[in-house]
Amino acid sequence: MFAGHDPFLVALSIAVAIMGGYTGFGLAARIRSSPSVNRRLMLAGAAAFLAFGIWTMHFIGMLAAPMPADAVYLVLPTVVSFLICALVVGVSLYFVSIGEPSRLRILASALLLGLGIASMHYVGIHGLAGHFGIEHDYGMVALSVVIAIVAAYGGLRIYLARHGGFRLAFSAVAFGIAVSGMHYTAMYGMHFRPAGGMDHAMAMDGLTASPQVLALIVALLCFLITVGFLLFLVPEARQRPAAVPADQEIVSGEDGSGPEEEHPPVVRPRTIVGPLAGLGQPPQRSTATRVPIEAANGTQFIDAVEIRSIRADAHYTLVHDGQRERMCPWPISEAEAQLCPDIFMRVHRSHIVAVPHITFIRREGDGAMVELDGVVPHLVPVSRAKIAELKSRLGLARGETTKASR
Repeated sequence: MFAGHDPFLVALSIAVAIMGGYTGFGLAARIRSSPSVNRRLMLAGAAAFLAFGIWTMHFIGMLAAPMPADAVYLVLPTVVSFLICALVVGVSLYFVSIGEPSRLRILASALLLGLGIASMHYVGIHGLAGHFGIEHDYGMVALSVVIAIVAAYGGLRIYLARHGGFRLAFSAVAFGIAVSGMHYTAMYGMHFRPAGGMDHAMAMDGLTASPQVLALIVALLCFLITVGFLLFLVPEARQRPAAVPADQEIVSGEDGSGPEEEHPPVVRPRTIVGPLAGLGQPPQRSTATRVPIEAANGTQFIDAVEIRSIRADAHYTLVHDGQRERMCPWPISEAEAQLCPDIFMRVHRSHIVAVPHITFIRREGDGAMVELDGVVPHLVPVSRAKIAELKSRLGLARGETTKASR
């Protein structure tokens, strides 16, 4: 039966699954990276696009399969299959969106989502009605369920990783192929058998829709998914920086060529020397002793002395306290401006380290790597332009691999 599928519709089903996954997980990833957005609305939109993508892929695959001439679709099971898909996607995304998701919560959400995708498939399959019965190869059923769970786990990991650009695109391709693989694996194990007159009458009981009507609905959903996908690709407008007063200067990027593209420039007061020094100068901002961290029910604060490193991730940062990374609403430029410069140093466009916590440094390519202490030691890259300054602060005269004294 699998060999009789329409190859063009098969390709379309995979493309729809990929676009739905890219748009859905991309929207879900913005929930964490944009604290100001309406999270409920964003989560609902992400769940809707994922559900549309999975459900539409399923029914395009159904239209691609060779069906008996008298096959029609029962409306109630078809609608129920979509509701199952939307419900499990929304619940799974919600469970991994609150607080710091543990491995157990991710696995439980993936199991729920995978079983929901499989249930959607088989409820939709048994929405077929006609003068036939449907039999399944239970080995293929089990394999399709496993594929659905693996695809769900991979998709949730994509969401939690909050990747963008090519990495999100690659992950969406893998997710779309996995979801499609689940469907066509299940279809490979499905067989039609002739049914008696009574079975035919029972099967046709209820409101039905022809394959042509289903094709129109699927075409509309394909259009919505494509529109959402294309709109998601449109870059967000960047705010123009405000005019810098005459007594302030913009700190350029690490290579001295100008402000970095991914992070807003840091505006600092100019130093005035001579008899006018101190006149008309704003008071220096004191360094922060605590840093905000987003938690499940609000915002927590950790002492700056506990911080080992800070890593930029989109428009916010991830703070490492020696055990794990947690999200901070500050961009990396704000963190650099707020924290004490005698302790913290920006060693890379995307990394700040607490110099007293460095335990190891080595050259790597054109740059270097440093290790920060803690319960879980971790490595941080150092750009070539920052190596000399960092070695000076560590009291090193040579660039050889060495242990840094605390």
